[in-house]
Amino acid sequence: MVIAIYVKTKLITSYIVNIILIFAKILNTQYHMNAYVFPGQGAQFSGMGLDLYENSEIAKELFHKANDILGFEITKIMFEGTADELKQTKVTQPAIFLHSVILSKVLGDSFAPDMVAGHSLGEFSALVANKTLNFEDALRLVSKRAIAMQKACELKPSTMAAVLGLEDEIVEQGCEAIDGVVVAANYNCPGQLVISGEIEAINKACELMKEKGARRALVLPVGGAFHSPLMEPAREELAAAIEGTTFNIPKCAVYQNVTTNAVTDPSAIKENLIAQLTAPVKWTQSIQNMIKDGATSFTEVGPGKVLSGLVKKVDRSMETISASI
Repeated sequence: MVIAIYVKTKLITSYIVNIILIFAKILNTQYHMNAYVFPGQGAQFSGMGLDLYENSEIAKELFHKANDILGFEITKIMFEGTADELKQTKVTQPAIFLHSVILSKVLGDSFAPDMVAGHSLGEFSALVANKTLNFEDALRLVSKRAIAMQKACELKPSTMAAVLGLEDEIVEQGCEAIDGVVVAANYNCPGQLVISGEIEAINKACELMKEKGARRALVLPVGGAFHSPLMEPAREELAAAIEGTTFNIPKCAVYQNVTTNAVTDPSAIKENLIAQLTAPVKWTQSIQNMIKDGATSFTEVGPGKVLSGLVKKVDRSMETISASI
């Protein structure tokens, strides 16, 4: 009986959140809606998070908690480490997550998202921001994700490449024409699509994209084919961890990489988060849907300003802000 009441309460709460979203869409011409976005791997830099640690007791406490959860001093690497040390997958992903999430906590009452989204790894930061996940559980999942992805990378040599200046459909068709594993992985903005797959297939695809008129097609300095079928071993490993973690009704919708639309149901959020490892990051489409649903400004929370630039390439008129203390 208690379980039935709990499930019913969660469903009612989810329904109410959806009703609020519908009314927000109706009123979006009169209501300022704040979209918050969170970066993924590649945004790391030496010294990241140090200003938070030195200026906030909340940040200091969370960083120390993170060291305990991870089992090593990630703060030392974040604050003093070299670029090579920060590139280690087991470090990079938790480091970016910590910078984003702790910054959002330090912002206090000024952190007030009406909708959230995260690019790849950043989706975990977004899910803490909208209260779907708590800090501790999310950090454990991010750490497991990083380790599982590293294992998958070691099973088969693979990489990624950026293709600039071609329509998405042309890139997709080009990938299909190549023997071997190569797929569209990151739809970053109009005219910028990242492909992912086996090294030989990626090299062939880059040559083909240039023949088709790409302004550039260059292999990226990454150690694996993220968001491709080659991440299936990591997806299976992460799925077990996600299924065993409590996901709460969010305070606002998350626009997930896999579906690109507003999601508030915890079960659906879990399913999409699991699928994300082998599916493309549809960032362009997510931003377009957030704008369609009423977003009037985008605040980037975390290291760098890459996502702000991508938002501008989707819609030049959109206000972008970089969060800071």
